[in-house]
Amino acid sequence: MADLRIVIAGAGGRMGRTLIKAVAEAEGLVLVGALEHSASTHLGEDAGLMAGIGANGVTVESDVAPTLNGADVVVDFSSPGASVRLAERLAEAGIAHVIGTTGFSNEDNSAIAAAARRTPVVKSGNMSLGVNLLAALTRRVAATLDEGFDIEIVEMHHNRKVDAPSGTALLLGEAAAEGRGRHLDDCAERGRDGVTGPRKAGAIGFASLRGGSVVGEHMVIFAGTAERIELVHKAEDRMIFANGALAAARWAKGREPGLYSMADVLGLADF
Repeated sequence: MADLRIVIAGAGGRMGRTLIKAVAEAEGLVLVGALEHSASTHLGEDAGLMAGIGANGVTVESDVAPTLNGADVVVDFSSPGASVRLAERLAEAGIAHVIGTTGFSNEDNSAIAAAARRTPVVKSGNMSLGVNLLAALTRRVAATLDEGFDIEIVEMHHNRKVDAPSGTALLLGEAAAEGRGRHLDDCAERGRDGVTGPRKAGAIGFASLRGGSVVGEHMVIFAGTAERIELVHKAEDRMIFANGALAAARWAKGREPGLYSMADVLGLADF
């Protein structure tokens, strides 16, 4: 069987470089392209040298069209605007798209959903097995407990993360809201400051912490009267996200067009 041909978008970022290493270590995968934005200082570099694994002959480019030539799947950890533009290009070309980018607006999400009508798109705020299992557990616990249990989501990341709440926190919030039969937009409490009054019944609260080099920590708290349930995930190495994204790439190849999640990839959709 031929190797799965991978292009990485956002190749110069922390996750992009981790993905380059992960592809090099995986069987049956080959890196055929590395994309960065037009102002990136990494343009023209050898992707392998950039990732610290030795030269691999793949040059970091900003021109999408030639980079996609011969690609099976694009694994994308770039930026919201770049991911939306890339989704349209990949839909035109019929190339599968795995999106780990976070920070999308509702309009961005609608554009990606439209692209997914023409090509398979796997989109997730987090690609790790552990986090997606945590989301499934969150959905189940939220469905089991009544609104006498308040739901709060706390996340912490390194000091260079640019969006908050994290995509993973929102993934967990969406799971909690789904478990309660609600839409997250209708019940999310993104921040509290000053005299806020009593907590709103049924709200799903978020708190975002930033500092140091934390890869990612998430806690879902179900706080009831005289008892509290806490579900926790702590990421210690970005390779868990890279390996999950590559599992999604393998799964997406040859799939029917549609917007999928890591729950679909991991068989947790009906958990």
